Amino acid sequence: MRHTLPIAPQFYVTAPQPCPYLDGRMERKLFTALQGEGAEQLNNSLSQQGFRRSQNVLYRPSCADCSACLSARINISNFKPSKTQKRVLRRNAAMNRRATSPWATEDQYALFRSYLDARHADGGMADMDVFEFAAMVEETPIRSRVIEYTDDEALIAVSLTDVLDDGLSMVYSFYAPDRPQASLGTWMILDHIEIARQAGLPYVYLGYWVPGSAKMGYKARFSGLEVYVGGTWRPMTDPQDFDDTTHPLSTDPIAEQVANISLPDRRPTHG
Repeated sequence: MRHTLPIAPQFYVTAPQPCPYLDGRMERKLFTALQGEGAEQLNNSLSQQGFRRSQNVLYRPSCADCSACLSARINISNFKPSKTQKRVLRRNAAMNRRATSPWATEDQYALFRSYLDARHADGGMADMDVFEFAAMVEETPIRSRVIEYTDDEALIAVSLTDVLDDGLSMVYSFYAPDRPQASLGTWMILDHIEIARQAGLPYVYLGYWVPGSAKMGYKARFSGLEVYVGGTWRPMTDPQDFDDTTHPLSTDPIAEQVANISLPDRRPTHG
């Protein structure tokens, strides 16, 4: 018997679990599967509505009493590097870039392990083995690239990057932890801005910015930053304008959230 996928994506909610960004908070995600012939269109549409991709899943924070996590992107036409960022560009001028199909390698995994052990030893990905790493890189139903950066043939940094209709989405990046002076995380974003500019793409999507989270603070240092608030993208003016306070009415009911999602065919879904 032949089975077909439902025409409209089905949305689900994860069980609450400890928030990785703000102590004492519980996180919950709204998610849907990314599969079938319409995967590319769905990813483009939902990325513009604050969703992120993880393998074949698209998700967005949907915490019960907190709305601190904000999807962030850089509007390239409004971006101008700061003096510090110009120094980062000069410091890494000798780095070589290589873009490949999304295939995992042993060198990538070795660098990934070094990065996690040094920077996120107690994080949710700390126990990821080589097979799970390969799945993270290779299980993509859309147009993705692995962008590798080398210095004298040594692999220094890697970004798993999706190519959207309107920009580049940095899904996950990692780098050599023993070069703090190189500011490699910042430099990879700067290089993605240049890649997008050369390709005529207007945005670089950075994932989530979380006020009150020190590990996310670097994103607010990029000019031209926009955050997705209340169903629309708005320029980041002053990070101090945003806070991480909680309130029982911070998040709309799930059914209302789903009803307000615009799908590629422009028809809203209903939970």
